[in-house]
Amino acid sequence: MARQLRAEQTRATIITAAADLFDQHGYESTSLSDIVAHAKVTKGALYFHFAAKEDLAQAILELQAKAAQRVVADVENRGCSSLEALMRITFGIARLAVEDPVPRAGLRLATADIAVRPPLRHPFTEWLDFATRKFTGAVRESDLHGDVDVGVVAHSLVCFFIGTRVAGRSLEPVGRLPRRIAEMWHLVIRGLVPVHRRPRYVTLATQLEREIRTA
Repeated sequence: MARQLRAEQTRATIITAAADLFDQHGYESTSLSDIVAHAKVTKGALYFHFAAKEDLAQAILELQAKAAQRVVADVENRGCSSLEALMRITFGIARLAVEDPVPRAGLRLATADIAVRPPLRHPFTEWLDFATRKFTGAVRESDLHGDVDVGVVAHSLVCFFIGTRVAGRSLEPVGRLPRRIAEMWHLVIRGLVPVHRRPRYVTLATQLEREIRTA
């Protein structure tokens, strides 16, 4: 049991080190030697757990997917409206990116030229499907204008969310991400939500940003 625990701890250390480097320098610019040095492990320890750099990337994407799924499950259990659920989940994923290098690296890896191995789906595909379902529900619940093209809006939101992080990586610290997500939602709300329902969701965006910044 002690040997198994040490092996699990070593694997987690390697993943965290790889995630940190992938996030800072990018997948292509990070070598296995860099990861070994950053993790303070031997090459033998790394190769015991991961045969190639692609395996590390896959492990990080899997962990990011599981973390996002936990956020979704937590929000879905609240019984929120469709629009509130979607807002809470985008802020929840932003919070993961701020607090944990593994989900943060997963966001960067999702934009790299890396094949995502089945049964894992590409994060963008997952998020697009989810956003489409929630925006469809929001139209049904009269939280969005009835003439909204749900597919276009969902695609735009996912691109907006990812683009905010991609651009922000070079321009500002990751701690600024919650502010950018709030700005994104303020624009979406003012453009798509009927006037009499806007105050609730503008207030919610401000509240969710504050919760991350004060955590």
